[in-house]
Amino acid sequence: MATTTSTPEAILDAVGGAENIIHFTHCATRLRFELKDASGIDKAAVEAIPGVMGAVPQSGDRYQIVIGGAVQSVYDEINSLPAMKSQGGSSGSGQSDADVKAAARAKARGKNAYVDAFFEYLSDSFRPLLPALLGASLIIAGEAICEAFGLINTHADDAHKPATLLFVDAMFRAVFYFLPVMVAYNASKKLKIDPWVGTAVMAALLTPEFIKLDTHPSTTCIDNTTLNSKLCTAHIAGLPMQLNGYGGQVFVPLMMVAILALVYKGLVKVVPTNVQMVFVPFLSFVIMMPVTAFLIGPLGIWIGTGLGTALFWLNSHAPIIFAILIPMVYPFLVPLGLHWPLNALMLANIASAATNHTDFIQGPMGAWNFACFGATAAVLVWSVRDKDNEMRQTATGALFAGLLGGISEPSLYGIHLRFKRIYPFMLVGCAVGGLVQGIGSMLGGIDGVTTTTFVFTSLLTIPVFNPIWLYGIAVAAAFATSFFLIVTFGYRTKEERAEALAAAGVAKGGNTTVSAPAEAAEAPKATAAAAAPVEEGDRTAKAPTPKPALVPGAVTEIASPLKATTMDLDKVPDPVFSSGAVGQGVGLEPQGDIVVTAPADGTVVVAPSSGHAFGITLDSGVEILIHVGLDTVNLEGQGFDVKVSQGDRVSAGQELVRVDRSVIEQAGYPLTTPVLVTNTASFASVEVVGGDSVEPGQALIKVTAPEA
Repeated sequence: MATTTSTPEAILDAVGGAENIIHFTHCATRLRFELKDASGIDKAAVEAIPGVMGAVPQSGDRYQIVIGGAVQSVYDEINSLPAMKSQGGSSGSGQSDADVKAAARAKARGKNAYVDAFFEYLSDSFRPLLPALLGASLIIAGEAICEAFGLINTHADDAHKPATLLFVDAMFRAVFYFLPVMVAYNASKKLKIDPWVGTAVMAALLTPEFIKLDTHPSTTCIDNTTLNSKLCTAHIAGLPMQLNGYGGQVFVPLMMVAILALVYKGLVKVVPTNVQMVFVPFLSFVIMMPVTAFLIGPLGIWIGTGLGTALFWLNSHAPIIFAILIPMVYPFLVPLGLHWPLNALMLANIASAATNHTDFIQGPMGAWNFACFGATAAVLVWSVRDKDNEMRQTATGALFAGLLGGISEPSLYGIHLRFKRIYPFMLVGCAVGGLVQGIGSMLGGIDGVTTTTFVFTSLLTIPVFNPIWLYGIAVAAAFATSFFLIVTFGYRTKEERAEALAAAGVAKGGNTTVSAPAEAAEAPKATAAAAAPVEEGDRTAKAPTPKPALVPGAVTEIASPLKATTMDLDKVPDPVFSSGAVGQGVGLEPQGDIVVTAPADGTVVVAPSSGHAFGITLDSGVEILIHVGLDTVNLEGQGFDVKVSQGDRVSAGQELVRVDRSVIEQAGYPLTTPVLVTNTASFASVEVVGGDSVEPGQALIKVTAPEA
């Protein structure tokens, strides 16, 4: 029996181990990997790992694994594994800096490379801050609830606030006031320069000494009636310097670090190695602190103010268009990570006197979030109705994260992006929620739903929006609309639902639900249908819907794909397989000529050109992975004569690949061939029934479905 493997170990094994990781980070709900080679990752196996809510392959060997609210702890645990520490922590590359840079250049995606790099920079500068922002937003929500019941007055000036309330204010204002320092730290790490240098440059603009320049005798100020504030100019060494409050600003640190990275890396090239520790930071400070105070700081304020003012104008003059536009675009921005510029604008609005320190984007954004959560709630209703335990667990966790935390990623990646019918219904909910806000704003003579702080739009943060009644009606309408439409019309096609019902042990006929025993009676027919001949090369034929191996209590035997001797799975010299992370099964040591055949009728779902692995969904419902040799992907197809392609229908005994044993042996790779049931979680047991040696077509593995 294989040794029990923890979730972090299973995830690390599933992505190819620490040596396969170039860069590793996380966001609010996802582990984000940049890998040397992501082609060998079995998505179904990753999603079968306990605690994993979904897997999202991306271009450029990037891979995301959705964890949910526990992502931080899983991330920390993975980084604490000995294998990760030996590879250098979260970078995990084991490469020189030059190698990493070369790999990054190789992955540049044509003319979009700079755009991709920009959004990666923006995203990685904010993502690590999400837990702190979420925690602070809940403190704000608590204050808003207390104020709604008349227990406190958060709008009183500081001199009239109780000391207790001032102390509570300090808890969340610490996050927002020092946000530019935190962003500078993350941005510096992203651009691979000393993060504390970037932090110190930004912190200089928040020190008491810098703030005191505002009242220095040499400073001149003029009233700005438009912004209802003062514009002050200090005179430093005879040069004018515009003074601004930089607490809560995000554009300034993002711009500053981008320029600092050029300066810092340039200094590293010219400063002698033995004195770099002292003089690179020193010269960076001497150059960048004045540049930031005189140029970058004011420019960042102007940019943030300009963008905020433009959107404020649109919101004021066309509130319906603005209120509908924001929730309608968010469902497309969030999955791509392109929502960060709008998040930055929200923070800039709150920090800007031009918008009266008020944000008007988060209100319409709430319509999108609640439409998303309404869709998730509807899927939960369907999963309960269909007795789909897997989807019920996914939807429950996603709904909890959404309604209480305001986080949409578990819903998006775990459910919505998997089923094409959801998005149209959800977009209707977004439009309805935005329309309610737009009409309410026009009738009430207000500039939309606003808030004076940055929060995650959840049930707990409803009280921070003004007017609360309009926001509450809008998000309720968005939630109810998408919920009603999906409950009424469903979120899956008939074929998708039939397959899910079969996997759950329930069949659907007309308007009557038929229990598993009735389906079992039909199993022999399904087996006969599965055995019917299929013309070679036919890639459009579909396996019968009933899945005999998934019928409660059913026992199914899987044949050996080649002539071999057997070994226990935990003896396979590869932790990805021996841990059972990919699925339970057996290891085979090929004997004689290596000819791998299909163990039963089914459809090929994995068939890389290298020929080293084949995934087959058998007509019986069992999902099989046959991995020919270990690390043989490195041969790039040498010695492999592949006979099938992804999407092919195959029959029992049909050749999948012929392998030249001598090529693998000369390359030094093991011939050990794991045969695994990748949907092991669907069965009560997976047992090896083959003896010490097996012939092609001989019984090898027995799978038993759970009782109803």
